[in-house]
Amino acid sequence: MPELVGGVGVSGSLVGAVLFFVIGWIISAIIIYAITKLFSQSEGFGTAFLAALVGAIIYALAYFFLGSGLLAAVVAGLGWLIALAALYEMSGLRALAVAVVVWIVAVIVGWFLPTILGPL
Repeated sequence: MPELVGGVGVSGSLVGAVLFFVIGWIISAIIIYAITKLFSQSEGFGTAFLAALVGAIIYALAYFFLGSGLLAAVVAGLGWLIALAALYEMSGLRALAVAVVVWIVAVIVGWFLPTILGPL
């Protein structure tokens, strides 16, 4: 039986999709913030939230226009690197290093998060 949020079933609903998006956005922002601090960036949490949102929009647009596949992933990844470099005023090489570490940490968190939260 699906869990209820405000009396509305979460699984398969718009509320569920929004809930998953917001949770993912917050987790992504926390990861980006922590990694950029490791790379001595001075920007605050707001920039990390913006970077996570911009990344999600870039990926959504790339997959919408190019379909799922390697081309969409590469185009979206390059777009996010450019956005990350601009938002944090860093070189493309530094943005690449940050992005790789963010990706590694996100994969590790993704392994453990579903088991910590349980099914939503």
